[in-house]
Amino acid sequence: MFCEIGDSEIHESTIFISNYPFEPSIAYPEKLIKATEIDTICIDFGASKIKIKDDIIFVSAEKKDQLKMFAERNNIPLIPYSWNWDWILEPYLDTEFTEENNKQVTARLLENGFSKTEIDTIRKEVGKQMYKYNFDTMLWDWCSLSLFDVLSAMRAKYAKEKFREFYKTAIEIEKREK
Repeated sequence: MFCEIGDSEIHESTIFISNYPFEPSIAYPEKLIKATEIDTICIDFGASKIKIKDDIIFVSAEKKDQLKMFAERNNIPLIPYSWNWDWILEPYLDTEFTEENNKQVTARLLENGFSKTEIDTIRKEVGKQMYKYNFDTMLWDWCSLSLFDVLSAMRAKYAKEKFREFYKTAIEIEKREK
């Protein structure tokens, strides 16, 4: 169920991605990405994210400093972390949350354009697989599950075409904001 993030080489004005795990991505299995193709970069928390058109490509957190310099050198905006998937996946962490915390998380998702029904529907789709991902594998993550985690978990569940559909929706969910 776990997958590697892939490899990345950050150069002056390009990033070479190889061994990328998510087949629907434009980076699968490898891609040379020009700085001019990149919309934004997020290096705030966890794995870094490169946003290109309708896709998000992960880069190892170990490359944050290089990626920050790349963004500055190529005038690519650095954007804040999107917490959408982290909030949606909170019920599947190895942590107990208060009702007040649940209300706050729901309020934030509502602010980002989700409805209560949609939040429940998404959680119903991914819930069983996220429990398997976090507990059956003995990952026991208690801090944060993210877009990368849900893609890894659902990739193991869905056949190729169904995962393509899920991937597209998951990226859209991650990109939603106020």
